[in-house]
Amino acid sequence: MSWIAELGKGIFRRNPVFILMLGLCPTLAVTVSVHNALGMAGATLFVLLCSNVLISLLRSVIPRQIRIPCFIVIIATFVSVIELLLAAYFPEQDKELGIYVPLIVVNCIILGRAEAFASRHGVWASLADGLGMGIGFGAALILIGLIRELLGSNTVLGYTVAPGLKPAVIMILPPGAFLTIGFLMGLFKLKRGMVRPPSPSEEGG
Repeated sequence: MSWIAELGKGIFRRNPVFILMLGLCPTLAVTVSVHNALGMAGATLFVLLCSNVLISLLRSVIPRQIRIPCFIVIIATFVSVIELLLAAYFPEQDKELGIYVPLIVVNCIILGRAEAFASRHGVWASLADGLGMGIGFGAALILIGLIRELLGSNTVLGYTVAPGLKPAVIMILPPGAFLTIGFLMGLFKLKRGMVRPPSPSEEGG
């Protein structure tokens, strides 16, 4: 499969949120604003890219019997790096994202790509896979965050869109997150003609 095909896979055909329905906990929790969505998207992309590449490089020396613990250690290392970088250079963003940055360690998108793809493919293919999945996840977060912030706060990135318009506060509350993601999942599957998520056997390739 070509590099471009691997990139497009994560963005459209196997989008982590809208098709595979993975990583929904941070998706629902942090998307009250575009700003938060951008922060989580960037942190997840960094961890996904770095862990995919390193696991691909080490795939021949990691014993199969302990591969999952090894993957978790690698992922946790990069999560610690991005957590420290956020705390040092973007303290307000770090405070807003809170516990959801450390919880990237157990994000099933990261571990899933390590197990299903990076541990079985070369570095360049794993880099493309991580980039595509990271962009797909980030795009989903930003789209959900944009809709929720616009309708729930009448702002985009903190700037008022329509002065005098009363926002629908429910959109920045948990019910608004479920409504938004449910609507977008249905629209995305209708648009792509998807009737079911890819089977586990399809995920490796």
